[in-house]
Amino acid sequence: MPRGRYALHDPHDRTPLAEEHFHCAPGPSGWRYVSQLTAPAGDHLGSVDLTLDALGRPLRLELHAASWQVRGAALDGVTWVRTDPTGTHATEGNVRAHAFTGSSPAFLVATARLLRLTPSAAATRVRLVAFTDPVLAPRTVDQSWALVDRETHATDNGPLIVDAYQVTALDTGEQHTVHLAGDVVLSAPGVELEDLDSPPSNLG
Repeated sequence: MPRGRYALHDPHDRTPLAEEHFHCAPGPSGWRYVSQLTAPAGDHLGSVDLTLDALGRPLRLELHAASWQVRGAALDGVTWVRTDPTGTHATEGNVRAHAFTGSSPAFLVATARLLRLTPSAAATRVRLVAFTDPVLAPRTVDQSWALVDRETHATDNGPLIVDAYQVTALDTGEQHTVHLAGDVVLSAPGVELEDLDSPPSNLG
């Protein structure tokens, strides 16, 4: 069960945004990721709780940020309920999309798990509902993912397979690279793995 800490920063000017303390593990249903976010000054910012099924689809998502809350799941595409800080207003949304995304590195692992790309496969288009900080506002985004490289590194715990994905935002054409090892993000725009106390899990 990997447990560690990501540092999140603005990918343009590297302004520190948060630290995300996480643990994740494969389970009977698929995979679960739980984290708490803190501001650089140490204040609590929110939390992420994501469970995937065996095919990588979101069985359950719960996000908290700035007193806003989102609960979602794969249902007729993806469906979610967003609640305001007072708890008096809740709005439901539904989009014919494949999954969710957001600022947490958990969503990068989840998308890769959903697509199950191979190095020889063509780029695959995916539609996601992104919940944007700080109020978890939903936005539909279209991306293209391609697995462009796979390397095996020898470690004290056995071979470590590192996958490099090229991710393209289809509305702007902007491209970036995401490096994953199992269920841990090694590097991505705005994400740095600062601490990891056990090897990544092999999600197959």
